[in-house]
Amino acid sequence: MTIKYVSTTVLFLLFLAACSAPRSVVSTDPDMQYGHRYEGIAPDGYTTVKINKPDVEADFMYFPATFDHVIVRSNLIPLEQDTVAVEILVKGRLPDACMELHAFNQKKTENIITATLEMRRLQSSVCATVLHPYRLYLMLEGGFKQGHYSLRLNDTVVPFRVRQAETEA
Repeated sequence: MTIKYVSTTVLFLLFLAACSAPRSVVSTDPDMQYGHRYEGIAPDGYTTVKINKPDVEADFMYFPATFDHVIVRSNLIPLEQDTVAVEILVKGRLPDACMELHAFNQKKTENIITATLEMRRLQSSVCATVLHPYRLYLMLEGGFKQGHYSLRLNDTVVPFRVRQAETEA
């Protein structure tokens, strides 16, 4: 009888715990969190890079950058503001040892952001074909109001949403 009572009580408490879970789930994955940055090599093996100007004045070849993932990370809009900043995390692999990221350009038209990410390499270089995983953090220009948006990066479309911060009830 006691075991049945304990089992029923445990099941009831588990049911209550499941029903009282928070309404919105916040991701614990750092890659999904606005403002989070890894320096150097991240646990997933991607190296954090920045876009730098070339060290030398030379003839370069330019290509659309290759990437595996684009993660759009918006801050929640505080109740006292209308807009927030939005950043993206681009994760990819440079195709050879000589390739570098070159430029990021963007244009926002209403709820559509059209962007290009380019890479470069010296025209006369001979390079080992070795994939170099990278992660690049970029800010999108301007403020973003609550709503649905589309980011088009080098022909890849990534929909995202900017939300109002939820109040504690």
